[in-house]
Amino acid sequence: MVQVIEWVNPGEDEIIWRYPNEVIKWGAQLIVHEYEVAVFMRDGKIYDVLGPGRHTLTTQNLPLLYKLVGGSNSPFKATVIFVSMKEFQGRYGGETQTRELAPIKYYGVYWFKVADPVLFITEVVGGQSLYDANDVTRFIRAYFNEGMMKHLSAYSIVDLFQNLDMVSTQVKVKLIEDFRRLGLELVDVKIEGVNTTDEWRQRLFWIMQTGNAQYVMQMDTTKQVAAELGKSSGAAMGTGMVLIPQLMQPPAQPAQPYAGAGVPPAQPQQPAAPAAQQQEICPYCGKPLPPGARFCPYCGHQIHRCPNGHIVPEGAKFCPVCGAKIE
Repeated sequence: MVQVIEWVNPGEDEIIWRYPNEVIKWGAQLIVHEYEVAVFMRDGKIYDVLGPGRHTLTTQNLPLLYKLVGGSNSPFKATVIFVSMKEFQGRYGGETQTRELAPIKYYGVYWFKVADPVLFITEVVGGQSLYDANDVTRFIRAYFNEGMMKHLSAYSIVDLFQNLDMVSTQVKVKLIEDFRRLGLELVDVKIEGVNTTDEWRQRLFWIMQTGNAQYVMQMDTTKQVAAELGKSSGAAMGTGMVLIPQLMQPPAQPAQPYAGAGVPPAQPQQPAAPAAQQQEICPYCGKPLPPGARFCPYCGHQIHRCPNGHIVPEGAKFCPVCGAKIE
Protein backbone atom coordinates (compact mmCIF):
# COMPACT_ATOMS: atom_id res chain seq x y z
CA MET A 1 0.00 0.00 0.00
CA VAL A 2 1.35 3.39 -1.00
CA GLN A 3 2.05 5.70 1.92
CA VAL A 4 0.18 9.04 1.59
CA ILE A 5 1.40 12.07 3.53
CA GLU A 6 -1.22 14.83 3.52
CA TRP A 7 -2.57 17.54 5.90
CA VAL A 8 -6.29 16.74 5.73
CA ASN A 9 -8.85 19.41 6.71
CA PRO A 10 -6.58 21.90 8.51
CA GLY A 11 -8.34 24.07 11.09
CA GLU A 12 -8.94 27.74 10.39
CA ASP A 13 -6.41 28.87 13.02
CA GLU A 14 -3.85 26.03 12.57
CA ILE A 15 -0.44 27.29 11.45
CA ILE A 16 1.43 23.96 11.50
CA TRP A 17 0.68 20.24 11.48
CA ARG A 18 3.09 17.42 12.24
CA TYR A 19 2.69 14.15 10.30
CA PRO A 20 2.44 11.52 13.07
CA ASN A 21 4.49 8.74 11.39
CA GLU A 22 8.24 9.43 11.34
CA VAL A 23 9.08 6.38 9.18
CA ILE A 24 9.00 7.48 5.53
CA LYS A 25 9.14 5.14 2.56
CA TRP A 26 10.69 6.01 -0.79
CA GLY A 27 7.89 6.25 -3.32
CA ALA A 28 5.42 7.67 -0.78
CA GLN A 29 2.92 10.23 -2.08
CA LEU A 30 3.31 13.69 -0.53
CA ILE A 31 0.32 15.99 -1.18
CA VAL A 32 0.93 19.68 -0.44
CA HIS A 33 -2.08 21.96 -0.94
CA GLU A 34 -2.04 25.59 -2.04
CA TYR A 35 -0.76 27.99 0.66
CA GLU A 36 1.21 25.14 2.27
CA VAL A 37 4.81 23.90 2.35
CA ALA A 38 6.14 20.61 3.72
CA VAL A 39 9.37 20.73 5.70
CA PHE A 40 11.46 17.60 6.33
CA MET A 41 13.43 17.61 9.59
CA ARG A 42 15.65 15.12 11.32
CA ASP A 43 17.42 15.47 14.68
CA GLY A 44 16.17 19.07 14.93
CA LYS A 45 17.71 20.11 11.59
CA ILE A 46 15.89 21.09 8.40
CA TYR A 47 16.87 19.19 5.24
CA ASP A 48 14.39 19.47 2.38
CA VAL A 49 11.37 21.73 1.69
CA LEU A 50 8.65 20.96 -0.88
CA GLY A 51 5.95 23.37 -2.10
CA PRO A 52 2.38 22.84 -3.38
CA GLY A 53 1.73 19.78 -5.61
CA ARG A 54 1.66 15.97 -5.55
CA HIS A 55 5.17 14.63 -5.02
CA THR A 56 6.41 11.04 -5.27
CA LEU A 57 9.27 10.99 -2.78
CA THR A 58 12.46 9.97 -4.57
CA THR A 59 16.14 10.56 -4.22
CA GLN A 60 15.73 13.43 -6.68
CA ASN A 61 13.38 15.65 -4.64
CA LEU A 62 14.87 14.77 -1.23
CA PRO A 63 18.59 14.95 -2.06
CA LEU A 64 19.77 16.08 1.37
CA LEU A 65 17.91 13.34 3.25
CA TYR A 66 19.05 10.73 0.71
CA LYS A 67 22.62 11.82 1.32
CA LEU A 68 22.08 11.68 5.09
CA VAL A 69 20.89 8.06 5.00
CA GLY A 70 23.94 7.06 3.00
CA GLY A 71 22.21 6.48 -0.35
CA SER A 72 20.11 3.64 1.05
CA ASN A 73 16.69 2.91 -0.49
CA SER A 74 15.38 1.52 2.80
CA PRO A 75 12.67 3.47 4.74
CA PHE A 76 14.19 6.34 6.68
CA LYS A 77 13.20 8.41 9.73
CA ALA A 78 12.21 12.06 9.33
CA THR A 79 9.71 14.53 10.79
CA VAL A 80 7.38 16.10 8.22
CA ILE A 81 5.87 19.45 9.28
CA PHE A 82 3.29 21.21 7.15
CA VAL A 83 3.27 25.02 7.40
CA SER A 84 0.27 27.12 6.36
CA MET A 85 1.18 30.24 4.39
CA LYS A 86 -2.28 31.80 4.80
CA GLU A 87 -2.94 35.07 6.63
CA PHE A 88 -4.04 34.75 10.26
CA GLN A 89 -5.80 37.13 12.61
CA GLY A 90 -4.98 37.41 16.29
CA ARG A 91 -6.49 39.44 19.12
CA TYR A 92 -4.45 40.89 21.94
CA GLY A 93 -4.84 42.89 25.14
CA GLY A 94 -2.70 43.76 28.11
CA GLU A 95 -1.50 46.32 30.61
CA THR A 96 1.60 48.49 30.68
CA GLN A 97 2.74 51.97 31.73
CA THR A 98 3.27 55.13 29.73
CA ARG A 99 6.37 57.31 29.74
CA GLU A 100 4.99 59.11 32.85
CA LEU A 101 4.32 55.72 34.51
CA ALA A 102 0.57 56.11 34.00
CA PRO A 103 -1.09 52.67 34.07
CA ILE A 104 -2.95 51.85 30.84
CA LYS A 105 -4.90 48.93 29.45
CA TYR A 106 -4.98 48.32 25.71
CA TYR A 107 -6.60 45.88 23.27
CA GLY A 108 -6.86 45.36 19.54
CA VAL A 109 -6.29 43.01 16.62
CA TYR A 110 -3.35 42.10 14.35
CA TRP A 111 -2.84 40.12 11.13
CA PHE A 112 0.22 38.05 10.21
CA LYS A 113 1.44 35.19 8.01
CA VAL A 114 4.50 33.01 7.60
CA ALA A 115 6.97 34.66 5.21
CA ASP A 116 9.99 32.35 5.59
CA PRO A 117 8.94 28.78 6.57
CA VAL A 118 12.51 27.60 7.13
CA LEU A 119 13.30 30.48 9.51
CA PHE A 120 9.89 30.08 11.18
CA ILE A 121 10.45 26.35 11.79
CA THR A 122 13.99 27.02 13.02
CA GLU A 123 13.12 29.86 15.43
CA VAL A 124 9.65 28.91 16.65
CA VAL A 125 8.89 25.23 16.09
CA GLY A 126 12.37 23.79 16.55
CA GLY A 127 13.82 26.60 18.65
CA GLN A 128 10.94 26.60 21.15
CA SER A 129 10.13 22.86 20.80
CA LEU A 130 6.55 23.73 19.84
CA TYR A 131 5.03 21.09 17.56
CA ASP A 132 1.37 21.73 18.41
CA ALA A 133 -0.62 24.41 16.55
CA ASN A 134 -2.20 25.77 19.75
CA ASP A 135 1.21 26.10 21.43
CA VAL A 136 2.56 27.98 18.39
CA THR A 137 -0.45 30.34 18.38
CA ARG A 138 -0.03 31.06 22.10
CA PHE A 139 3.68 31.74 21.62
CA ILE A 140 3.05 34.23 18.77
CA ARG A 141 0.34 36.04 20.77
CA ALA A 142 2.61 36.32 23.82
CA TYR A 143 5.50 37.50 21.63
CA PHE A 144 3.29 40.16 20.05
CA ASN A 145 1.90 41.30 23.41
CA GLU A 146 5.38 41.58 24.90
CA GLY A 147 6.39 43.83 22.00
CA MET A 148 3.29 46.00 22.45
CA MET A 149 4.05 46.48 26.16
CA LYS A 150 7.63 47.49 25.39
CA HIS A 151 6.86 49.90 22.55
CA LEU A 152 3.74 51.54 24.08
CA SER A 153 5.71 52.40 27.24
CA ALA A 154 7.75 54.89 25.17
CA TYR A 155 4.69 57.10 24.53
CA SER A 156 3.01 59.74 26.70
CA ILE A 157 -0.55 59.28 27.91
CA VAL A 158 -1.63 62.26 25.79
CA ASP A 159 -0.27 60.61 22.62
CA LEU A 160 -2.10 57.38 23.40
CA PHE A 161 -5.45 59.11 23.91
CA GLN A 162 -5.17 61.81 21.24
CA ASN A 163 -3.04 60.23 18.50
CA LEU A 164 -3.94 56.54 18.60
CA ASP A 165 -3.82 56.12 14.81
CA MET A 166 -0.31 57.58 14.70
CA VAL A 167 0.81 55.35 17.60
CA SER A 168 -0.67 52.26 15.85
CA THR A 169 1.32 53.00 12.70
CA GLN A 170 4.59 53.65 14.52
CA VAL A 171 4.27 50.59 16.77
CA LYS A 172 3.47 48.43 13.74
CA VAL A 173 6.73 49.48 12.07
CA LYS A 174 8.70 48.46 15.16
CA LEU A 175 6.85 45.14 15.51
CA ILE A 176 7.43 44.31 11.84
CA GLU A 177 11.15 44.03 12.59
CA ASP A 178 10.45 41.86 15.65
CA PHE A 179 8.27 39.49 13.61
CA ARG A 180 10.73 39.33 10.73
CA ARG A 181 13.26 37.74 13.07
CA LEU A 182 10.84 34.80 13.47
CA GLY A 183 10.21 34.36 9.74
CA LEU A 184 6.79 36.04 10.08
CA GLU A 185 5.28 38.98 8.22
CA LEU A 186 3.18 41.34 10.35
CA VAL A 187 0.53 42.49 7.88
CA ASP A 188 -1.31 45.04 10.01
CA VAL A 189 -1.94 46.18 13.58
CA LYS A 190 -4.95 48.00 14.96
CA ILE A 191 -5.16 49.36 18.50
CA GLU A 192 -8.90 49.42 19.15
CA GLY A 193 -8.81 51.14 22.53
CA VAL A 194 -6.83 52.26 25.57
CA ASN A 195 -7.97 53.03 29.09
CA THR A 196 -6.47 54.23 32.38
CA THR A 197 -7.49 54.82 35.99
CA ASP A 198 -9.94 57.52 37.16
CA GLU A 199 -7.05 59.44 38.74
CA TRP A 200 -5.10 59.54 35.48
CA ARG A 201 -8.21 60.39 33.46
CA GLN A 202 -8.53 63.55 35.60
CA ARG A 203 -4.87 64.39 35.08
CA LEU A 204 -5.27 63.77 31.36
CA PHE A 205 -8.21 66.18 31.30
CA TRP A 206 -6.15 68.94 32.88
CA ILE A 207 -3.14 68.25 30.69
CA MET A 208 -5.35 68.62 27.61
CA GLN A 209 -6.97 71.77 29.05
CA THR A 210 -3.74 73.53 30.01
CA GLY A 211 -1.39 71.94 27.47
CA ASN A 212 1.25 71.73 30.19
CA ALA A 213 1.88 68.31 31.75
CA GLN A 214 4.55 69.74 34.08
CA TYR A 215 2.07 72.21 35.56
CA VAL A 216 -0.52 69.50 36.17
CA MET A 217 2.07 67.37 37.96
CA GLN A 218 3.02 70.44 40.00
CA MET A 219 -0.62 70.84 41.01
CA ASP A 220 -0.69 67.21 42.14
CA THR A 221 2.29 67.97 44.36
CA THR A 222 0.47 71.03 45.71
CA LYS A 223 -2.56 68.94 46.59
CA GLN A 224 -0.39 66.40 48.40
CA VAL A 225 1.45 69.12 50.34
CA ALA A 226 -1.84 70.78 51.27
CA ALA A 227 -3.21 67.46 52.46
CA GLU A 228 -0.14 66.84 54.63
CA LEU A 229 -0.29 70.38 56.06
CA GLY A 230 -3.93 69.81 56.88
CA LYS A 231 -2.94 67.00 59.24
CA SER A 232 -0.86 69.41 61.39
CA SER A 233 -3.07 71.89 63.26
CA GLY A 234 -0.11 73.90 64.66
CA ALA A 235 2.22 74.56 61.77
CA ALA A 236 -0.25 74.29 58.90
CA MET A 237 -1.38 77.91 58.62
CA GLY A 238 1.99 79.63 58.71
CA THR A 239 3.85 77.07 56.65
CA GLY A 240 1.05 76.88 54.09
CA MET A 241 0.98 80.64 53.57
CA VAL A 242 4.65 80.50 52.56
CA LEU A 243 4.81 77.19 50.71
CA ILE A 244 1.53 76.86 48.76
CA PRO A 245 1.82 80.07 46.69
CA GLN A 246 5.34 79.04 45.62
CA LEU A 247 4.18 75.61 44.51
CA MET A 248 1.34 77.12 42.49
CA GLN A 249 3.56 79.33 40.35
CA PRO A 250 3.37 78.19 36.67
CA PRO A 251 6.65 76.79 35.32
CA ALA A 252 8.90 79.46 33.82
CA GLN A 253 8.93 79.57 30.01
CA PRO A 254 12.39 79.27 28.44
CA ALA A 255 13.73 82.58 27.10
CA GLN A 256 14.08 82.93 23.32
CA PRO A 257 17.74 83.21 22.25
CA TYR A 258 18.86 86.61 20.84
CA ALA A 259 20.65 86.13 17.53
CA GLY A 260 21.90 89.74 17.07
CA ALA A 261 24.94 91.56 18.50
CA GLY A 262 25.11 93.80 21.56
CA VAL A 263 22.37 94.25 24.10
CA PRO A 264 19.12 92.52 23.11
CA PRO A 265 16.35 95.03 22.40
CA ALA A 266 13.54 95.32 24.88
CA GLN A 267 10.44 93.35 23.92
CA PRO A 268 7.55 95.61 22.93
CA GLN A 269 4.57 95.45 25.19
CA GLN A 270 1.69 93.75 23.43
CA PRO A 271 -1.79 94.99 24.24
CA ALA A 272 -3.71 92.45 26.22
CA ALA A 273 -6.06 90.50 23.99
CA PRO A 274 -9.57 89.98 25.22
CA ALA A 275 -9.97 86.55 26.77
CA ALA A 276 -11.69 84.15 24.42
CA GLN A 277 -14.78 82.46 25.69
CA GLN A 278 -13.91 78.76 25.78
CA GLN A 279 -16.42 75.96 25.70
CA GLU A 280 -16.32 74.04 28.99
CA ILE A 281 -15.95 70.27 28.71
CA CYS A 282 -17.15 67.66 31.19
CA PRO A 283 -14.01 66.05 32.69
CA TYR A 284 -15.84 62.72 33.04
CA CYS A 285 -17.43 62.15 29.60
CA GLY A 286 -15.72 64.84 27.48
CA LYS A 287 -18.97 66.39 26.21
CA PRO A 288 -19.67 70.18 26.18
CA LEU A 289 -21.24 71.79 29.23
CA PRO A 290 -23.69 74.70 29.41
CA PRO A 291 -22.09 77.80 31.03
CA GLY A 292 -21.91 77.45 34.82
CA ALA A 293 -23.35 73.93 34.83
CA ARG A 294 -23.26 72.15 38.20
CA PHE A 295 -24.07 68.74 36.73
CA CYS A 296 -23.23 67.25 33.34
CA PRO A 297 -26.43 66.88 31.24
CA TYR A 298 -24.94 63.81 29.49
CA CYS A 299 -23.36 61.66 32.21
CA GLY A 300 -24.92 63.24 35.33
CA HIS A 301 -21.61 63.75 37.15
CA GLN A 302 -21.42 66.69 39.57
CA ILE A 303 -19.16 69.45 38.23
CA HIS A 304 -16.97 70.88 41.01
CA ARG A 305 -16.04 74.56 40.77
CA CYS A 306 -13.83 77.01 42.65
CA PRO A 307 -15.30 80.26 44.13
CA ASN A 308 -14.48 81.99 40.82
CA GLY A 309 -16.42 79.44 38.75
CA HIS A 310 -13.52 77.43 37.27
CA ILE A 311 -13.97 73.66 36.95
CA VAL A 312 -11.71 71.81 39.41
CA PRO A 313 -10.97 68.10 39.94
CA GLU A 314 -12.95 66.28 42.59
CA GLY A 315 -11.17 66.61 45.95
CA ALA A 316 -9.00 69.56 44.85
CA LYS A 317 -7.91 71.96 47.62
CA PHE A 318 -6.91 74.78 45.28
CA CYS A 319 -8.06 75.88 41.84
CA PRO A 320 -5.42 75.11 39.17
CA VAL A 321 -6.60 78.12 37.13
CA CYS A 322 -6.82 81.01 39.64
CA GLY A 323 -5.30 79.44 42.77
CA ALA A 324 -8.37 80.11 44.92
CA LYS A 325 -8.64 77.91 47.98
CA ILE A 326 -11.58 75.52 47.87
CA GLU A 327 -13.38 75.01 51.15
